[in-house]
Amino acid sequence: MNLSRSNLFSLLAAFLLAVSVTVPAVADHHRGGGQEGERGERHGQRGGMGGGHEHRLFVTVTGSSTQNRAMPLVLANQAVDQGLEVRVLLCGDGGHLALADYEAEAFDPPGVTPKDLLARLMSHDVVVEVCAIFLPNTEFGEDDLTDGIGIAQPGDVAAYMMGPRTRIFSN
Repeated sequence: MNLSRSNLFSLLAAFLLAVSVTVPAVADHHRGGGQEGERGERHGQRGGMGGGHEHRLFVTVTGSSTQNRAMPLVLANQAVDQGLEVRVLLCGDGGHLALADYEAEAFDPPGVTPKDLLARLMSHDVVVEVCAIFLPNTEFGEDDLTDGIGIAQPGDVAAYMMGPRTRIFSN
């Protein structure tokens, strides 16, 4: 089988996402965990995976390297493409992606930047927020954020993360 680097990368990303979402979901099913139909009203724009189970993916981006910022966003985009509701929190060094003037380095494959991946998520109505402690601990202010990126409220984020159908990916 002759796979291009791009196809291999897509296959790997899909596999990692499938494992991270499916294994916990199967465990929830066997435990009878969670309330059916539980979704955050503010963040409930994505559909479920079928079979009466709805899943959500909460992604935090904290990395300083292009690869560490890009991979969680690649997986988040794959999740959106597969119908999952996704929410993204940008923290620490990852918070720089929230800045309108930040120029992110492109990566291969596919030659896009982490900001391109973030913009694609936002075009699919994914909630993207910068962590609540990023701005107060940097020289940046709310006016420096990219349009459409909000400031996370810790209580709201915690409630979302604790949802029985929420899977968490942090990088």
